Amino acid sequence: MNQRPLTGERIDLDGGSVAWWPCHIGTGASFGEGCSVGALAHVGQRVVMGDGCKIQGTAYIADDCVLGNRVFVGPSAVILNDKYPPSNDRMKWQPVHIGNDAVIGGNATVIPGNNVGEGAVLAAGAVLTKHLPSNEVWGGNPASFLMTREAYEARRGLIE
Repeated sequence: MNQRPLTGERIDLDGGSVAWWPCHIGTGASFGEGCSVGALAHVGQRVVMGDGCKIQGTAYIADDCVLGNRVFVGPSAVILNDKYPPSNDRMKWQPVHIGNDAVIGGNATVIPGNNVGEGAVLAAGAVLTKHLPSNEVWGGNPASFLMTREAYEARRGLIE
């Protein structure tokens, strides 16, 4: 067994992407250019990530999920694929698709089959039980509409 230190060791991936050991990268997972996977994160088998994705520590992304470009997944966020676990049957899985420039806040949960639109934001701790439309910000349990992405960016001070 290959001994790895328990401190954050940088593991270079294809395309200038990086993962911080210890973490799990599933068989067949693919990364665009410039992605980052934090320590203790789990990226499942056959997960596809576009360019510039940032996966924070302890996040969990289930097998077969697809992330667009520049997706941010906060610490301890969970993106699931099996609505009735453990089905042990990939034919019953409902992998999640997340659009370009979307944000999944820390400790948020995306229930299987509920996609996240481009530019959408799921607030920290939220539970997404239906599709989140593009350029909307949702929060709560179950998650519901809070504001537009434009209003969110204004609150962040990025637009006037």
